[in-house]
Amino acid sequence: MTDDQQLATNRHVIEQFRAGGPVDGMHRDRLLLLTTRGRRSGEPRTTPMLVVDDGPTGLRFVVASGAGSPQVPAWFHNLVDDPVVHVEVDGDAYDAVARVAAGSERAGLWERLVAAYPFFPDHEAKAGRELPLVILDRR
Repeated sequence: MTDDQQLATNRHVIEQFRAGGPVDGMHRDRLLLLTTRGRRSGEPRTTPMLVVDDGPTGLRFVVASGAGSPQVPAWFHNLVDDPVVHVEVDGDAYDAVARVAAGSERAGLWERLVAAYPFFPDHEAKAGRELPLVILDRR
């Protein structure tokens, strides 16, 4: 998929999600819209992605996988530069502070992520990098 095609797909998903109805090809309850501030432009950038609500820890997090791309997604670079983000999940919207899970916290989250979504080790292998897990702490 080209960058233009991906942008068009993202715009369509964002519109459907915000309209409150079904989202083509996706499970609405697993979808999150993450708005970061562009590190060069300063403009808000919204990206739809899979969200994981970790029951044992109560944490909500996303994975910077880029569908197994060797490049870290742009939204990840944006939130590293400015960790204050806006989160939209079904029926809730709030500001959050993003932080990258590390050490034993990441290991535990990764283990539960893979149990729920067994394709992530393949994404990580395809990417050739450790996939960052980004925790979204409500402000």
